[in-house]
Amino acid sequence: MQPKKFHSPAVNDHIESISQHISNPALERLFRQCYPNTLDTTVAFQMVDGLPDTFVITGDIHAMWLRDSAAQVWPYLAHIRADPELATMIAGLIRRHSACILIDPYANAFNDGPAHSQWQSDNTIMLPELHERKWELDSLCYAIRLAHGYWQGSSDRRPFDAQWLAAMKLAVATMKAQQRKENRGPYSFTRSGSWQADTLACDGWGNPARPVGLIASMFRPSDDATVLPFFVPSNFFAVISLRQLASMVLDLDSAFATECTALANEVAAALQAHAIVQHPKHGAIYAYEVDGYGSALLMDDANIPNLLSLPYLGAVAQNEEVYQNTRRFALSFDNPWFFKGGQFEGNGSPHTLAPMIWPMSIIMRAMSSDQDDEISLCLHMLKSSHAETYFMHESFNANQPQQFTRSWFAWANTLLGELISKIAQERPHLLSAKE
Repeated sequence: MQPKKFHSPAVNDHIESISQHISNPALERLFRQCYPNTLDTTVAFQMVDGLPDTFVITGDIHAMWLRDSAAQVWPYLAHIRADPELATMIAGLIRRHSACILIDPYANAFNDGPAHSQWQSDNTIMLPELHERKWELDSLCYAIRLAHGYWQGSSDRRPFDAQWLAAMKLAVATMKAQQRKENRGPYSFTRSGSWQADTLACDGWGNPARPVGLIASMFRPSDDATVLPFFVPSNFFAVISLRQLASMVLDLDSAFATECTALANEVAAALQAHAIVQHPKHGAIYAYEVDGYGSALLMDDANIPNLLSLPYLGAVAQNEEVYQNTRRFALSFDNPWFFKGGQFEGNGSPHTLAPMIWPMSIIMRAMSSDQDDEISLCLHMLKSSHAETYFMHESFNANQPQQFTRSWFAWANTLLGELISKIAQERPHLLSAKE
């Protein structure tokens, strides 16, 4: 057995506290293994010149995604006041995010310093620090979300220094450039190969979009290319992230705070004008992607941000009518990436093809539900789909959970722990069921 990468007494205490309320042995074992998986297996922490520095790999891919790393440590923010070393580790990740954004705000995944990448031959500006350079709007939003969560949960302001502020200004400038009001901006990307979703149309610039105030994202959080450039879930994510950023920088740079708020308001108005479409069965719903010309892609993917996750990210109210319509759509066969087998159902992704269900989608369904029966169904599916590994996977076959992708996917593991922690706080009676 490999030694654990990072030890947190506060996280261990939390695991013991929650576990004593879980009656089902399989669910308890899942929680005990999954919740600390990020700390146990993916964290490389060190002090450099007296400052914390943290690199968090995604699991079986030894590179750091801005999105994954931020999401992987997110649930541990609840414990930073009780565990100063855990707080320092997360502060080190915030500092590393800032450094990465300053290297290239368009990159989604980074090496731990200059190194070789299997994607070095991609037709884009590939610096040696980059593992992959797919422009995904949510990458910058996740970095802001983690920083804001730390800002709220700690009195420590040391991570929010000149480097961080410079990175945030570059992030916002990148978002504004990708509104594409005057031109297509500096980013283009193509990749040689047979996988259609790994490259961009129109010689690397993506399909056309009319400038309407939304922010173009050339790739989804699945790392698959968007079909229409305005990826709606990430634009919602950008609105809340920009408002969070504005609150953080108000005392540091009031003009920048005003800029963040103005951009958030512009994107929010554009979403209301262009992202809502009429579905023949479900009524007014949010589209997955739009182009500003009136075209819309109606689907939902398991990767977060997706339409299902909008309340989880704080982007819309859970009881909002359009969201509830969208949720019913996303969890039905009207969504082409919703699959159902003998005892499992949930959303998949073009990234893993049909009929593969992502545990993350089942987790997010429970996260966005206020119905005991639905949450219990999700828990049953999660504890029945791990193929005797007692870890979450990227995806599994809707009819054969023993057929799965990615045995080491830390984000999904930590997210399961977050769900069970949420249920323990809000609906503890659901954990007392033995079945």
